[in-house]
Amino acid sequence: MPARILAAVLTVLVMGLSFSGAASAETDKAEVKYPEGYRDWTHVKSMVIRKGHPLYESFGGIHHVYANDKALKAMKAGTPYPDGSVLIFDLFEAKSGNNALVEGPRKVLGVMQKDAKKFGETGGWGFEGFKGDTRERAVSDPKGACFTCHEGQKGSDYVFSTYRK
Repeated sequence: MPARILAAVLTVLVMGLSFSGAASAETDKAEVKYPEGYRDWTHVKSMVIRKGHPLYESFGGIHHVYANDKALKAMKAGTPYPDGSVLIFDLFEAKSGNNALVEGPRKVLGVMQKDAKKFGETGGWGFEGFKGDTRERAVSDPKGACFTCHEGQKGSDYVFSTYRK
Protein backbone atom coordinates (compact mmCIF):
# COMPACT_ATOMS: atom_id res chain seq x y z
CA MET A 1 0.00 0.00 0.00
CA PRO A 2 1.52 3.37 -0.98
CA ALA A 3 2.57 5.59 1.92
CA ARG A 4 0.10 8.32 0.91
CA ILE A 5 -2.88 5.95 1.03
CA LEU A 6 -1.68 4.44 4.31
CA ALA A 7 -1.38 7.95 5.81
CA ALA A 8 -4.90 8.80 4.63
CA VAL A 9 -6.33 5.59 6.11
CA LEU A 10 -4.56 6.22 9.43
CA THR A 11 -5.84 9.82 9.48
CA VAL A 12 -9.41 8.61 8.93
CA LEU A 13 -9.05 5.98 11.67
CA VAL A 14 -7.59 8.50 14.15
CA MET A 15 -10.36 11.01 13.36
CA GLY A 16 -12.96 8.29 13.76
CA LEU A 17 -11.55 7.30 17.15
CA SER A 18 -11.47 10.95 18.22
CA PHE A 19 -15.12 11.46 17.29
CA SER A 20 -16.21 8.21 18.92
CA GLY A 21 -14.33 9.24 22.07
CA ALA A 22 -16.15 12.57 22.07
CA ALA A 23 -19.46 10.80 21.52
CA SER A 24 -18.80 8.37 24.35
CA ALA A 25 -17.76 11.24 26.65
CA GLU A 26 -21.08 12.92 25.84
CA THR A 27 -22.93 9.65 26.49
CA ASP A 28 -21.10 9.21 29.80
CA LYS A 29 -22.25 12.66 30.99
CA ALA A 30 -23.59 12.35 34.51
CA GLU A 31 -27.36 12.35 34.12
CA VAL A 32 -30.09 11.28 36.46
CA LYS A 33 -32.36 8.68 34.91
CA TYR A 34 -36.14 8.80 34.88
CA PRO A 35 -37.27 6.67 37.87
CA GLU A 36 -39.22 3.76 36.41
CA GLY A 37 -41.77 2.24 38.84
CA TYR A 38 -41.20 4.77 41.63
CA ARG A 39 -44.89 4.67 42.63
CA ASP A 40 -44.23 1.12 43.90
CA TRP A 41 -41.50 2.41 46.22
CA THR A 42 -42.17 3.46 49.81
CA HIS A 43 -44.10 6.69 50.20
CA VAL A 44 -42.36 8.51 53.07
CA LYS A 45 -43.97 11.93 53.20
CA SER A 46 -46.61 14.29 51.81
CA MET A 47 -46.93 18.01 52.32
CA VAL A 48 -48.62 21.05 50.85
CA ILE A 49 -46.79 24.30 50.16
CA ARG A 50 -49.32 27.10 50.17
CA LYS A 51 -49.31 30.73 49.17
CA GLY A 52 -47.18 32.73 51.59
CA HIS A 53 -44.43 30.09 51.84
CA PRO A 54 -41.06 31.37 50.51
CA LEU A 55 -40.90 28.49 47.99
CA TYR A 56 -44.49 28.84 46.80
CA GLU A 57 -43.67 30.34 43.39
CA SER A 58 -41.38 27.44 42.48
CA PHE A 59 -42.80 24.57 44.52
CA GLY A 60 -46.34 25.48 45.54
CA GLY A 61 -48.69 22.50 45.54
CA ILE A 62 -48.97 18.95 46.87
CA HIS A 63 -45.72 17.04 47.35
CA HIS A 64 -45.28 13.30 47.71
CA VAL A 65 -41.85 11.88 48.55
CA TYR A 66 -40.88 8.31 47.64
CA ALA A 67 -37.72 6.36 48.52
CA ASN A 68 -36.23 3.27 46.90
CA ASP A 69 -35.09 0.43 49.19
CA LYS A 70 -31.52 1.71 49.62
CA ALA A 71 -32.70 5.22 50.47
CA LEU A 72 -35.40 3.94 52.81
CA LYS A 73 -32.95 1.83 54.81
CA ALA A 74 -30.62 4.83 55.32
CA MET A 75 -33.54 7.15 56.06
CA LYS A 76 -34.88 4.82 58.76
CA ALA A 77 -31.42 4.38 60.30
CA GLY A 78 -30.56 8.07 60.09
CA THR A 79 -27.29 7.23 58.32
CA PRO A 80 -25.74 8.70 55.16
CA TYR A 81 -27.32 7.46 51.96
CA PRO A 82 -25.34 4.84 50.02
CA ASP A 83 -24.74 5.04 46.29
CA GLY A 84 -27.82 3.80 44.47
CA SER A 85 -30.23 5.61 46.80
CA VAL A 86 -32.98 7.46 44.94
CA LEU A 87 -35.54 9.90 46.34
CA ILE A 88 -38.51 11.21 44.38
CA PHE A 89 -40.28 14.52 44.85
CA ASP A 90 -43.61 14.29 43.01
CA LEU A 91 -45.20 17.76 42.83
CA PHE A 92 -48.80 18.39 41.80
CA GLU A 93 -50.92 21.52 41.58
CA ALA A 94 -53.20 21.79 44.60
CA LYS A 95 -56.86 22.12 43.62
CA SER A 96 -59.52 23.12 46.09
CA GLY A 97 -63.17 22.17 45.81
CA ASN A 98 -66.00 20.68 47.87
CA ASN A 99 -64.08 21.45 51.07
CA ALA A 100 -61.17 19.26 49.97
CA LEU A 101 -57.65 19.83 48.68
CA VAL A 102 -56.87 17.41 45.83
CA GLU A 103 -54.12 16.79 43.27
CA GLY A 104 -54.32 18.68 40.03
CA PRO A 105 -51.94 18.16 37.11
CA ARG A 106 -48.35 17.12 37.85
CA LYS A 107 -46.00 20.10 37.79
CA VAL A 108 -42.66 18.31 38.09
CA LEU A 109 -41.17 14.97 39.07
CA GLY A 110 -37.98 15.73 41.00
CA VAL A 111 -35.29 13.07 41.41
CA MET A 112 -32.25 12.83 43.68
CA GLN A 113 -29.89 9.98 42.80
CA LYS A 114 -26.86 9.17 44.98
CA ASP A 115 -23.61 8.38 43.18
CA ALA A 116 -20.59 9.90 44.90
CA LYS A 117 -18.30 9.45 41.87
CA LYS A 118 -20.63 10.88 39.24
CA PHE A 119 -21.99 13.73 41.32
CA GLY A 120 -19.07 14.75 43.54
CA GLU A 121 -19.64 18.48 43.00
CA THR A 122 -23.13 18.27 44.50
CA GLY A 123 -22.57 16.29 47.69
CA GLY A 124 -22.71 12.96 45.86
CA TRP A 125 -26.26 13.58 44.66
CA GLY A 126 -27.50 14.03 41.11
CA PHE A 127 -30.55 16.24 40.72
CA GLU A 128 -33.13 16.31 37.93
CA GLY A 129 -36.67 17.42 37.34
CA PHE A 130 -38.96 16.08 34.64
CA LYS A 131 -41.69 18.45 33.40
CA GLY A 132 -45.28 17.43 34.11
CA ASP A 133 -46.07 13.94 32.88
CA THR A 134 -43.18 13.93 30.39
CA ARG A 135 -39.57 12.82 30.41
CA GLU A 136 -38.43 16.26 29.33
CA ARG A 137 -35.59 17.39 31.55
CA ALA A 138 -36.24 20.59 33.48
CA VAL A 139 -32.91 21.19 35.26
CA SER A 140 -30.12 22.82 33.27
CA ASP A 141 -27.94 23.70 36.28
CA PRO A 142 -28.28 21.09 39.07
CA LYS A 143 -25.70 22.83 41.24
CA GLY A 144 -27.31 26.27 41.05
CA ALA A 145 -30.95 25.24 40.79
CA CYS A 146 -31.01 22.38 43.33
CA PHE A 147 -27.85 21.86 45.33
CA THR A 148 -27.54 25.44 46.62
CA CYS A 149 -30.82 24.90 48.49
CA HIS A 150 -29.94 21.37 49.66
CA GLU A 151 -26.47 22.49 50.81
CA GLY A 152 -27.98 23.69 54.09
CA GLN A 153 -29.00 20.09 54.83
CA LYS A 154 -25.42 18.74 54.88
CA GLY A 155 -25.99 17.21 58.32
CA SER A 156 -28.70 14.96 56.86
CA ASP A 157 -26.73 14.09 53.69
CA TYR A 158 -28.40 16.98 51.80
CA VAL A 159 -31.91 15.54 52.21
CA PHE A 160 -34.83 17.50 53.65
CA SER A 161 -37.21 14.59 54.27
CA THR A 162 -37.04 12.31 57.27
CA TYR A 163 -38.75 9.04 57.99
CA ARG A 164 -41.74 9.26 60.30
CA LYS A 165 -41.92 6.25 62.57
